[in-house]
Amino acid sequence: MRRLLNLLLLLLTAASLHAQDITGIWQGHFRSNILSSKSTLLAEPRYKMEVQIAQKDKAFEAVTYSYLVSMFYGKAAATGTINPKTSKVILQEVKLLEFRDEAGGGVCIMTCFMQYSKSGDEEFLEGTYTSMSVKDSSNCGKGTIFLRKVSTSDFYKEPFLAKREKEIAEAKEAPKAKEDTRSKPVVKKPAPTAAKPAPVAPKTTKPGTVKKPAAVAPAPPTPSLSRVNPASPVQPGHSGDTGMTGIGKRFSQITPKVLLSRSNELVRTITVNTNEVVLNIYDDGAIDNDTISVYLDKKQVISHAMLTDKAITLTLHLDESNDYHELVMVAENEGEIPPNTSLMIVKAGDKRYEVRITSTEQKNAVIVFKYEKP
Repeated sequence: MRRLLNLLLLLLTAASLHAQDITGIWQGHFRSNILSSKSTLLAEPRYKMEVQIAQKDKAFEAVTYSYLVSMFYGKAAATGTINPKTSKVILQEVKLLEFRDEAGGGVCIMTCFMQYSKSGDEEFLEGTYTSMSVKDSSNCGKGTIFLRKVSTSDFYKEPFLAKREKEIAEAKEAPKAKEDTRSKPVVKKPAPTAAKPAPVAPKTTKPGTVKKPAAVAPAPPTPSLSRVNPASPVQPGHSGDTGMTGIGKRFSQITPKVLLSRSNELVRTITVNTNEVVLNIYDDGAIDNDTISVYLDKKQVISHAMLTDKAITLTLHLDESNDYHELVMVAENEGEIPPNTSLMIVKAGDKRYEVRITSTEQKNAVIVFKYEKP
Protein backbone atom coordinates (compact mmCIF):
# COMPACT_ATOMS: atom_id res chain seq x y z
CA MET A 1 0.00 0.00 0.00
CA ARG A 2 2.85 2.35 0.88
CA ARG A 3 4.52 1.68 -2.47
CA LEU A 4 1.26 2.50 -4.25
CA LEU A 5 0.94 5.81 -2.39
CA ASN A 6 4.54 6.72 -3.24
CA LEU A 7 3.93 5.90 -6.91
CA LEU A 8 0.79 8.06 -6.98
CA LEU A 9 2.67 10.94 -5.33
CA LEU A 10 5.47 10.65 -7.89
CA LEU A 11 3.01 10.67 -10.78
CA LEU A 12 1.16 13.72 -9.40
CA THR A 13 4.43 15.58 -8.90
CA ALA A 14 5.57 14.79 -12.44
CA ALA A 15 2.22 15.91 -13.85
CA SER A 16 2.43 19.15 -11.87
CA LEU A 17 5.94 19.91 -13.12
CA HIS A 18 4.92 19.15 -16.69
CA ALA A 19 1.93 21.51 -16.38
CA GLN A 20 4.24 24.32 -15.28
CA ASP A 21 6.38 24.25 -18.42
CA ILE A 22 5.26 27.45 -20.13
CA THR A 23 7.31 26.98 -23.30
CA GLY A 24 5.23 28.11 -26.27
CA ILE A 25 3.28 31.01 -27.77
CA TRP A 26 0.98 33.14 -25.62
CA GLN A 27 -1.45 35.78 -26.89
CA GLY A 28 -3.76 38.22 -25.19
CA HIS A 29 -3.79 41.84 -24.15
CA PHE A 30 -2.73 44.36 -21.54
CA ARG A 31 -4.56 47.46 -20.32
CA SER A 32 -3.29 50.44 -18.36
CA ASN A 33 -5.03 51.30 -15.09
CA ILE A 34 -4.51 55.04 -15.63
CA LEU A 35 -5.09 56.67 -19.00
CA SER A 36 -2.71 59.48 -19.86
CA SER A 37 -4.35 62.83 -20.59
CA LYS A 38 -1.97 63.14 -23.57
CA SER A 39 -3.07 59.86 -25.08
CA THR A 40 -4.95 59.94 -28.37
CA LEU A 41 -6.05 56.33 -27.93
CA LEU A 42 -8.67 56.78 -25.22
CA ALA A 43 -11.29 54.98 -27.30
CA GLU A 44 -9.21 51.81 -27.49
CA PRO A 45 -6.79 51.53 -24.53
CA ARG A 46 -6.36 47.77 -24.76
CA TYR A 47 -3.15 46.72 -26.50
CA LYS A 48 -2.70 43.30 -28.07
CA MET A 49 0.27 41.24 -26.98
CA GLU A 50 2.10 38.08 -28.02
CA VAL A 51 4.83 36.45 -25.94
CA GLN A 52 7.03 33.57 -27.14
CA ILE A 53 8.69 31.69 -24.25
CA ALA A 54 11.38 28.99 -24.13
CA GLN A 55 11.66 27.61 -20.61
CA LYS A 56 14.48 25.48 -19.21
CA ASP A 57 14.31 24.50 -15.54
CA LYS A 58 12.91 27.55 -13.69
CA ALA A 59 14.28 30.22 -16.05
CA PHE A 60 13.23 31.21 -19.54
CA GLU A 61 14.01 33.58 -22.37
CA ALA A 62 11.29 35.27 -24.34
CA VAL A 63 10.33 37.78 -27.00
CA THR A 64 7.32 40.08 -26.61
CA TYR A 65 5.26 41.76 -29.32
CA SER A 66 2.97 44.65 -28.38
CA TYR A 67 0.75 46.27 -30.99
CA LEU A 68 -2.32 48.43 -31.54
CA VAL A 69 -3.67 48.43 -35.10
CA SER A 70 -1.05 50.24 -37.22
CA MET A 71 -0.36 53.09 -34.79
CA PHE A 72 1.96 51.29 -32.39
CA TYR A 73 4.22 48.26 -32.59
CA GLY A 74 7.04 47.12 -30.33
CA LYS A 75 9.21 44.02 -30.05
CA ALA A 76 11.46 43.34 -27.05
CA ALA A 77 13.76 40.62 -25.75
CA ALA A 78 12.86 39.41 -22.26
CA THR A 79 13.92 37.05 -19.51
CA GLY A 80 12.05 35.56 -16.58
CA THR A 81 11.51 32.83 -14.04
CA ILE A 82 8.68 30.59 -12.85
CA ASN A 83 8.29 29.38 -9.28
CA PRO A 84 7.51 25.63 -9.49
CA LYS A 85 5.76 25.67 -6.10
CA THR A 86 3.43 28.63 -6.61
CA SER A 87 3.39 28.82 -10.46
CA LYS A 88 4.07 32.55 -10.24
CA VAL A 89 5.82 33.98 -13.29
CA ILE A 90 8.00 37.09 -13.54
CA LEU A 91 8.77 38.35 -17.05
CA GLN A 92 11.03 41.37 -17.61
CA GLU A 93 11.68 43.05 -20.94
CA VAL A 94 15.42 43.78 -21.13
CA LYS A 95 16.08 45.11 -24.63
CA LEU A 96 13.96 46.88 -27.23
CA LEU A 97 14.46 45.24 -30.63
CA GLU A 98 11.96 47.03 -32.90
CA PHE A 99 9.32 49.72 -32.48
CA ARG A 100 7.00 52.06 -34.36
CA ASP A 101 5.07 54.81 -32.57
CA GLU A 102 2.96 57.01 -34.84
CA ALA A 103 0.95 58.38 -31.90
CA GLY A 104 4.08 59.81 -30.28
CA GLY A 105 3.21 58.58 -26.81
CA GLY A 106 6.68 57.14 -26.12
CA VAL A 107 8.02 53.61 -25.84
CA CYS A 108 8.17 51.75 -22.52
CA ILE A 109 9.52 48.41 -21.33
CA MET A 110 7.46 46.23 -19.02
CA THR A 111 7.91 43.97 -16.03
CA CYS A 112 5.04 41.49 -15.69
CA PHE A 113 3.96 39.58 -12.57
CA MET A 114 1.66 36.75 -13.61
CA GLN A 115 0.04 33.60 -12.27
CA TYR A 116 -0.04 30.41 -14.35
CA SER A 117 -3.29 28.44 -14.34
CA LYS A 118 -4.89 25.64 -16.34
CA SER A 119 -8.55 24.86 -16.98
CA GLY A 120 -9.13 21.70 -18.98
CA ASP A 121 -6.89 21.97 -22.05
CA GLU A 122 -6.61 25.76 -21.78
CA GLU A 123 -3.56 27.41 -20.16
CA PHE A 124 -3.42 31.01 -18.95
CA LEU A 125 -1.02 33.65 -17.63
CA GLU A 126 -2.63 36.65 -15.97
CA GLY A 127 -1.64 39.34 -13.51
CA THR A 128 -0.23 42.86 -13.42
CA TYR A 129 2.63 44.84 -14.94
CA THR A 130 4.70 47.95 -14.30
CA SER A 131 6.49 49.91 -17.02
CA MET A 132 9.36 52.35 -17.52
CA SER A 133 10.17 54.77 -20.32
CA VAL A 134 13.04 53.74 -22.58
CA LYS A 135 13.90 57.39 -23.19
CA ASP A 136 14.29 58.73 -19.63
CA SER A 137 13.41 55.81 -17.29
CA SER A 138 10.36 57.64 -16.00
CA ASN A 139 7.31 55.75 -14.79
CA CYS A 140 5.00 54.74 -17.65
CA GLY A 141 2.27 53.44 -15.39
CA LYS A 142 0.93 50.01 -14.52
CA GLY A 143 -2.00 47.81 -15.37
CA THR A 144 -3.31 44.31 -15.95
CA ILE A 145 -2.26 41.61 -18.41
CA PHE A 146 -3.99 38.48 -19.69
CA LEU A 147 -2.45 35.80 -21.95
CA ARG A 148 -3.67 32.45 -23.28
CA LYS A 149 -1.49 29.72 -24.79
CA VAL A 150 -2.03 29.24 -28.54
CA SER A 151 -0.56 27.04 -31.24
CA THR A 152 0.38 29.59 -33.90
CA SER A 153 2.00 33.02 -33.96
CA ASP A 154 0.68 36.21 -35.54
CA PHE A 155 4.30 36.88 -36.57
CA TYR A 156 6.74 33.94 -36.87
CA LYS A 157 8.12 31.40 -34.47
CA GLU A 158 11.42 32.61 -33.00
CA PRO A 159 14.44 30.31 -33.60
CA PHE A 160 15.14 29.90 -29.87
CA LEU A 161 11.56 28.67 -29.32
CA ALA A 162 11.72 26.23 -32.26
CA LYS A 163 14.99 24.86 -30.88
CA ARG A 164 13.58 24.39 -27.37
CA GLU A 165 10.42 22.67 -28.65
CA LYS A 166 12.60 20.28 -30.64
CA GLU A 167 14.63 19.47 -27.49
CA ILE A 168 11.43 18.77 -25.54
CA ALA A 169 10.06 16.51 -28.30
CA GLU A 170 13.33 14.55 -28.48
CA ALA A 171 13.40 14.16 -24.71
CA LYS A 172 9.89 12.67 -24.80
CA GLU A 173 10.73 10.28 -27.63
CA ALA A 174 13.97 8.96 -26.09
CA PRO A 175 12.39 7.00 -23.17
CA LYS A 176 9.69 5.66 -25.49
CA ALA A 177 12.23 4.34 -27.99
CA LYS A 178 14.23 2.79 -25.17
CA GLU A 179 11.11 1.12 -23.78
CA ASP A 180 10.19 -0.26 -27.22
CA THR A 181 13.65 -1.79 -27.52
CA ARG A 182 13.32 -3.43 -24.12
CA SER A 183 9.86 -4.82 -24.87
CA LYS A 184 10.91 -6.73 -28.00
CA PRO A 185 11.52 -10.44 -27.21
CA VAL A 186 14.99 -11.65 -28.01
CA VAL A 187 14.85 -14.73 -30.25
CA LYS A 188 17.97 -16.84 -30.19
CA LYS A 189 18.92 -18.34 -33.52
CA PRO A 190 20.03 -21.97 -33.41
CA ALA A 191 23.72 -22.42 -33.93
CA PRO A 192 24.53 -23.69 -37.44
CA THR A 193 25.49 -27.35 -37.58
CA ALA A 194 28.49 -28.48 -39.60
CA ALA A 195 27.51 -30.38 -42.72
CA LYS A 196 28.87 -33.85 -43.03
CA PRO A 197 31.27 -34.20 -45.94
CA ALA A 198 29.98 -36.32 -48.79
CA PRO A 199 31.80 -39.60 -49.28
CA VAL A 200 34.42 -39.38 -52.00
CA ALA A 201 34.91 -42.34 -54.28
CA PRO A 202 38.51 -43.47 -54.32
CA LYS A 203 40.29 -42.63 -57.54
CA THR A 204 42.55 -45.10 -59.21
CA THR A 205 45.77 -43.81 -60.54
CA LYS A 206 47.94 -45.26 -63.10
CA PRO A 207 51.29 -46.58 -61.97
CA GLY A 208 54.02 -43.96 -62.06
CA THR A 209 51.62 -40.95 -61.99
CA VAL A 210 52.39 -38.31 -59.35
CA LYS A 211 49.34 -36.57 -57.89
CA LYS A 212 49.64 -32.69 -57.77
CA PRO A 213 48.60 -31.03 -54.53
CA ALA A 214 45.38 -28.98 -54.75
CA ALA A 215 45.83 -25.21 -55.06
CA VAL A 216 45.06 -23.32 -51.82
CA ALA A 217 43.02 -20.12 -52.20
CA PRO A 218 44.71 -17.07 -50.60
CA ALA A 219 43.16 -15.83 -47.34
CA PRO A 220 41.07 -12.64 -47.60
CA PRO A 221 43.00 -9.52 -46.57
CA THR A 222 42.57 -8.35 -42.95
CA PRO A 223 40.78 -5.00 -42.81
CA SER A 224 43.19 -2.19 -42.04
CA LEU A 225 42.54 -0.38 -38.77
CA SER A 226 43.79 2.81 -40.35
CA ARG A 227 40.56 3.02 -42.36
CA VAL A 228 38.47 3.54 -39.24
CA ASN A 229 37.69 7.25 -38.92
CA PRO A 230 38.44 8.65 -35.46
CA ALA A 231 35.81 10.82 -33.76
CA SER A 232 35.96 14.38 -34.97
CA PRO A 233 37.60 16.61 -32.39
CA VAL A 234 35.80 19.67 -31.00
CA GLN A 235 36.66 22.65 -33.11
CA PRO A 236 38.77 25.34 -31.42
CA GLY A 237 36.64 27.99 -29.79
CA HIS A 238 33.57 25.76 -29.62
CA SER A 239 32.30 25.29 -26.08
CA GLY A 240 30.41 22.09 -26.78
CA ASP A 241 27.39 23.49 -24.94
CA THR A 242 24.22 22.37 -26.66
CA GLY A 243 21.84 23.78 -24.08
CA MET A 244 19.33 26.57 -24.62
CA THR A 245 20.86 29.87 -25.64
CA GLY A 246 20.35 32.28 -22.77
CA ILE A 247 19.43 35.90 -23.23
CA GLY A 248 22.91 36.86 -22.05
CA LYS A 249 24.41 34.92 -24.97
CA ARG A 250 21.98 36.24 -27.54
CA PHE A 251 22.69 39.83 -26.55
CA SER A 252 26.25 40.13 -25.25
CA GLN A 253 26.53 42.37 -22.23
CA ILE A 254 29.10 45.15 -22.58
CA THR A 255 30.34 47.00 -19.52
CA PRO A 256 29.54 50.72 -19.98
CA LYS A 257 32.58 52.98 -20.34
CA VAL A 258 31.68 55.03 -17.25
CA LEU A 259 31.96 51.88 -15.09
CA LEU A 260 35.41 51.13 -16.51
CA SER A 261 36.92 54.61 -16.52
CA ARG A 262 36.01 55.43 -12.89
CA SER A 263 36.75 53.60 -9.66
CA ASN A 264 33.79 51.65 -8.18
CA GLU A 265 33.53 51.76 -4.38
CA LEU A 266 31.31 49.32 -2.46
CA VAL A 267 29.13 51.37 -0.12
CA ARG A 268 26.94 48.66 1.39
CA THR A 269 25.71 45.10 0.98
CA ILE A 270 22.07 44.50 1.90
CA THR A 271 20.69 40.97 2.36
CA VAL A 272 16.92 40.56 2.06
CA ASN A 273 14.50 37.63 2.23
CA THR A 274 11.67 39.13 0.21
CA ASN A 275 11.24 38.99 -3.55
CA GLU A 276 10.43 42.65 -4.11
CA VAL A 277 12.70 45.49 -3.03
CA VAL A 278 11.66 49.14 -3.60
CA LEU A 279 14.31 51.86 -3.80
CA ASN A 280 13.47 55.56 -3.36
CA ILE A 281 16.35 57.95 -4.13
CA TYR A 282 16.42 61.61 -2.96
CA ASP A 283 18.92 64.44 -2.80
CA ASP A 284 20.66 64.22 0.57
CA GLY A 285 20.78 67.80 1.81
CA ALA A 286 20.40 70.99 -0.18
CA ILE A 287 18.88 70.57 -3.62
CA ASP A 288 21.73 71.81 -5.81
CA ASN A 289 21.07 70.26 -9.24
CA ASP A 290 22.90 66.96 -8.58
CA THR A 291 22.27 64.66 -11.55
CA ILE A 292 22.74 60.89 -11.53
CA SER A 293 22.52 57.83 -13.73
CA VAL A 294 21.92 54.38 -12.25
CA TYR A 295 23.13 51.04 -13.62
CA LEU A 296 21.62 47.75 -12.49
CA ASP A 297 23.81 44.75 -13.33
CA LYS A 298 25.65 46.92 -15.91
CA LYS A 299 22.40 47.97 -17.60
CA GLN A 300 21.35 51.60 -17.43
CA VAL A 301 17.96 51.90 -15.73
CA ILE A 302 18.01 55.64 -14.88
CA SER A 303 19.59 58.23 -17.15
CA HIS A 304 20.58 61.81 -16.20
CA ALA A 305 17.91 62.22 -13.51
CA MET A 306 18.07 65.25 -11.23
CA LEU A 307 17.97 64.58 -7.50
CA THR A 308 15.22 66.48 -5.66
CA ASP A 309 12.99 66.03 -2.63
CA LYS A 310 10.71 63.86 -4.79
CA ALA A 311 11.70 60.20 -4.97
CA ILE A 312 13.21 58.50 -8.00
CA THR A 313 11.71 55.03 -7.61
CA LEU A 314 13.24 51.75 -8.74
CA THR A 315 11.91 48.23 -8.00
CA LEU A 316 14.13 45.13 -7.85
CA HIS A 317 12.80 41.59 -8.16
CA LEU A 318 14.90 38.86 -6.56
CA ASP A 319 14.38 35.12 -6.11
CA GLU A 320 16.38 31.92 -5.78
CA SER A 321 17.36 31.92 -9.47
CA ASN A 322 18.13 35.67 -9.59
CA ASP A 323 19.51 36.31 -6.10
CA TYR A 324 22.19 38.95 -6.70
CA HIS A 325 21.94 42.50 -8.01
CA GLU A 326 24.67 45.12 -8.22
CA LEU A 327 23.49 48.73 -8.38
CA VAL A 328 25.97 51.46 -9.38
CA MET A 329 25.29 55.16 -8.77
CA VAL A 330 27.07 57.41 -11.29
CA ALA A 331 27.44 61.17 -10.80
CA GLU A 332 26.72 62.95 -14.07
CA ASN A 333 27.72 66.19 -12.30
CA GLU A 334 28.46 67.28 -8.73
CA GLY A 335 25.86 70.05 -8.57
CA GLU A 336 26.53 73.45 -7.11
CA ILE A 337 27.95 72.00 -3.88
CA PRO A 338 30.33 69.07 -4.56
CA PRO A 339 30.30 66.12 -4.20
CA ASN A 340 27.14 64.45 -5.53
CA THR A 341 25.22 63.18 -2.48
CA SER A 342 22.01 61.18 -2.32
CA LEU A 343 19.84 59.29 0.15
CA MET A 344 18.47 55.88 -0.79
CA ILE A 345 15.54 54.49 1.22
CA VAL A 346 15.30 50.72 0.78
CA LYS A 347 12.02 48.96 1.57
CA ALA A 348 12.22 45.15 1.73
CA GLY A 349 9.08 43.63 3.21
CA ASP A 350 8.72 45.01 6.74
CA LYS A 351 12.35 46.17 6.84
CA ARG A 352 13.65 49.62 5.98
CA TYR A 353 17.23 50.73 5.32
CA GLU A 354 18.77 54.15 4.78
CA VAL A 355 21.88 54.38 2.62
CA ARG A 356 23.73 57.67 2.21
CA ILE A 357 25.69 57.73 -1.02
CA THR A 358 28.52 59.94 -2.21
CA SER A 359 29.73 59.81 -5.80
CA THR A 360 32.03 62.01 -7.85
CA GLU A 361 33.20 62.33 -11.42
CA GLN A 362 36.09 60.00 -10.52
CA LYS A 363 34.31 57.50 -8.24
CA ASN A 364 31.06 55.55 -8.56
CA ALA A 365 29.13 54.16 -5.58
CA VAL A 366 28.15 50.47 -5.53
CA ILE A 367 25.31 48.90 -3.49
CA VAL A 368 24.87 45.12 -3.58
CA PHE A 369 21.55 43.36 -2.94
CA LYS A 370 21.49 39.66 -2.03
CA TYR A 371 18.47 37.42 -1.66
CA GLU A 372 18.33 34.66 0.95
CA LYS A 373 15.39 32.28 1.11
CA PRO A 374 13.41 32.88 4.34
